[in-house]
Amino acid sequence: MESSLRLKRRADNMDPYDFVVVGAGSAGCVVASRLATAGHRVLVLEAGTARRPIWTRVPIGYGKTYFDTRVNWCLHTEAESGLDNRASYWPRGKGVGGSSAINAMVYYRGLPHDFDDWARRAGPAWSWPRVRAGFEAIERLHAANGEITGVGPQWITDPGAAYHPLGRHYLDAAKQLGFEHNPRLIGGDGVGRYCITTHRGVRVCAADAFLAPALKHDRLDLLCEALVTSILFDGARATGVAFELRGAAHKVYCTREVILCAGAVASPQVLQLSGIGPGRLLSRLGIAVRADRPAVGGNLQDHLAVTYFFRSRVPTLNNQLRPWWGKALAGLHYAATRGGPLALGVNQYGGFVRSTPARTRPDIQLYFNPITYSKKPVGKRPLLSPDPYPGFILSFQPCRPASRGRIDIVSGNPSAAPRIRPNYLGDADDLQAVVDGARLLALLAAAEPLRAVTAAPVGPTPEGMDENAIVADFRARADTVFHPVGTCAMGEDPATSVVDPALKVHGFEALRVVDASVFPNVTSGNTNAPVLMTAWRAADMILHDTAPGCPDR
Repeated sequence: MESSLRLKRRADNMDPYDFVVVGAGSAGCVVASRLATAGHRVLVLEAGTARRPIWTRVPIGYGKTYFDTRVNWCLHTEAESGLDNRASYWPRGKGVGGSSAINAMVYYRGLPHDFDDWARRAGPAWSWPRVRAGFEAIERLHAANGEITGVGPQWITDPGAAYHPLGRHYLDAAKQLGFEHNPRLIGGDGVGRYCITTHRGVRVCAADAFLAPALKHDRLDLLCEALVTSILFDGARATGVAFELRGAAHKVYCTREVILCAGAVASPQVLQLSGIGPGRLLSRLGIAVRADRPAVGGNLQDHLAVTYFFRSRVPTLNNQLRPWWGKALAGLHYAATRGGPLALGVNQYGGFVRSTPARTRPDIQLYFNPITYSKKPVGKRPLLSPDPYPGFILSFQPCRPASRGRIDIVSGNPSAAPRIRPNYLGDADDLQAVVDGARLLALLAAAEPLRAVTAAPVGPTPEGMDENAIVADFRARADTVFHPVGTCAMGEDPATSVVDPALKVHGFEALRVVDASVFPNVTSGNTNAPVLMTAWRAADMILHDTAPGCPDR
């Protein structure tokens, strides 16, 4: 990646920019590219590196980056009482492209009611009809039949028949349970194939789709390994940021806005380091309180899933990717054609369904993966490795958890990881969703099309469990699906939200937050696509504010 980007190497003698964007993750790439393309001078500060290992290019290579500190912050939560006092491991993207460079690549918009709920909190600009237009603007889909639709920067691929044939047994089982078939899972409910952010067998992260093309213009600069330490202010107006670069302290100023795009973990961290957050906490840490805002870092939401493992009677990806010769053949296939299992993800099939007829809208996300794997120590880091027998996975997550947690700094040191307390299963409604989801998975696993290819379960399954056993198993084994959002939530009320519907920080000028932290509620599924959409919509708003003649948002 570094060779394809025009990087700024030094931080001295920098004239003021129009905009300073903090973070070159998914949102930062979108916002910076659009502002620069519109003619503004933009500086992007990224704490990570521009260098990307080869495994961030190879689609299935995210298993190799899962514990790679070069591209991953490798965070951990506090021990969670709802998970039997276990801590959760949170991989988060570190470097250009952010988490879009190391995620499982599933592209899913969410369900329409997710955004209607946003609109109830933050106004009509975030209703489904408005955000749908944003999704359509960023998407370019390569369908399974070769047809290309859309003209947006973000490539999306429907692998179609390239996915493992075992998936048809899952689809047939879902059909037997009466679930609607949705062959291309980009949005809406039903069961079908997941689409992924690749093109011709190569991952297309946000840096590839948005930032790299915009960096061809001299209006956009990218400075990596630059850790933002605080926002600079003149009264209530943000004027720039302070940052560290290779151990030296620097400042950079802007004439229009500072835009935080550091993600659901780091954006509240930067605000708190700048004196905007829970006043009692900041005072205790010796940080001057600029605004006592308990909502900064609050409203944390995340998806939590449990996985059930099964031995298969027929070959799966384990047979191809476990033996050394299988890996070699897959590597040769990929090198020659950009095809084969390395060109795909392992989250191949799934869906969004109602766990019980009483539910009025889909409340469960399903996953079916034609592979099973374990975490093995290799050198200093664990590695995800396929099991030595054919197997597959069934998994589910409740779509809209009611529990809310917090992220807070632990010191005034910007390099210190914050305290992450998700409060998993803290709401009784989430426990009922767990029970309903597990019972649905038991029915799916018992349906004849899947039962015909199942040799035996490996470990616990929900079959025969009562409610207490289901919850106990979930507490013992469930873990994050890596979708943290909401820690700088948008809304009308400064007492309960951090940014207004235009994503401006309440009570301040020239300061916005644009990333997953502004979600009022988590969307029903993978969150990268909604982040890209949010950044696209935010850029519309910023351009509208800076050029009144632009179309109304």
